[in-house]
Amino acid sequence: MGSGSVLTSTKPTQIPTQEDPPSPSTSLLSFNTDSATDPSNPHHKNTTNSIIFISLVLVTCIALSAASAFAFLFFSSSSLPLPLFGYQFKTPAPNIHRLIANGTEAETGLIPVFPTLTFPNHYSIVTGLYPAYHGIINNHFADPKTGELFTMASHEPKWWLGEPLWETVAKQGLKASTYFWPGSEVHKGSWTCPQRFYSEIPVFMTLYFEDPDHQGHKVGPDDPEITEAVAGIDRMIGKLIDGLEQRGVFEDVTIIMVGDHGMVGTCDKKLIFLDDLAPWIDISTEWVQSYTPLLAIRPPPGLAPSAVVAKMNEGLQSGKVQNGKNLKIYLKEELPSRLHYTESDRIPPIIGMVDEGFKVEQKRTNRQECGGAHGYDNAVFSMRTIFIGHGPQFARGRKVPSFENVQIYNLVTSILNIQGAPNNGSVSFPSTVLLPNPS
Repeated sequence: MGSGSVLTSTKPTQIPTQEDPPSPSTSLLSFNTDSATDPSNPHHKNTTNSIIFISLVLVTCIALSAASAFAFLFFSSSSLPLPLFGYQFKTPAPNIHRLIANGTEAETGLIPVFPTLTFPNHYSIVTGLYPAYHGIINNHFADPKTGELFTMASHEPKWWLGEPLWETVAKQGLKASTYFWPGSEVHKGSWTCPQRFYSEIPVFMTLYFEDPDHQGHKVGPDDPEITEAVAGIDRMIGKLIDGLEQRGVFEDVTIIMVGDHGMVGTCDKKLIFLDDLAPWIDISTEWVQSYTPLLAIRPPPGLAPSAVVAKMNEGLQSGKVQNGKNLKIYLKEELPSRLHYTESDRIPPIIGMVDEGFKVEQKRTNRQECGGAHGYDNAVFSMRTIFIGHGPQFARGRKVPSFENVQIYNLVTSILNIQGAPNNGSVSFPSTVLLPNPS
């Protein structure tokens, strides 16, 4: 899926560009964006015969509770120990660590886009676009003009803007293959794979494992069920490596292993109830498009969003609302610019950002819940995930600073030596991570 059809409610916006190269700093705020390609340049690069396999393991970050023996502390001093951020450190994962030892790793993690949710980040990884530009601004949202609802079962091309990597590869006359990746689904019907497809080897493939995200939402990131899921993922990575080695191509194939977001433990004591704001303003359930961790509100016509924001913040800061100071309400245009979460009509006018580990609900219930969540500010360290690159252009045992996942699109097009579509990544970023292209 891609840019073939656009919803009428989606305001066309120019993809922002910036000429400065990306900073090597690990700070989220220091990462610049520029367009990866000049759309006026008709010349394509000569392609290589590289094969890239991207695997995405969901939720590779660990959020350790205050009662745990460890804590997330991020220090800028290089003399202090690095923070623990990945599931790969919680249980033996020999195959994943083999890729790390013989490849390149983002030492303090890969930075997801905001909101740190599944579908927005999946599609940012393969388009190089922030959600405001690729259109998937949440896992669930409504079109403000037609009232149509997007869910994780919505496969119509009109929702999915931008150009994903498999389309970019195909436009070069090369073969691409994708499995279980949001934005790539089609209605297949009754269909038998022709024999000729079995012998065609794509130059680009994607694969997505839903574990351990599935378990993390139920039991939180520190449960033994999570470590079991990670061990299972490691075994599958081992099968992939074994298969490539048996065919004598392991060192020639590029493997990029990434996650889409982290996860933090949540419990009932960290709740904020919108009904507690009733003395200041009644927030109707019909206004709320999503509750937590990203609170998204679209008030009815005739009610100024600015007035709603003012009343909500007044109540939250009054000291009379349970955990009120852990939720901040913004007009979307007043969100921190580093979030890149303004330039789309699909984004509701009012956005609430809740502190790490807190949740927003409409009203109090007797339901008891302790699990895991993500979707928080992408500056929160527990939202980080992994980046591991292994192959001819990744140096062995190299550590690189953290970077945002919108840079991955240009990384892949650079390895394949093909022309990419305009995007929010930096055209110069690949040279900071990759070895020179051998071709």
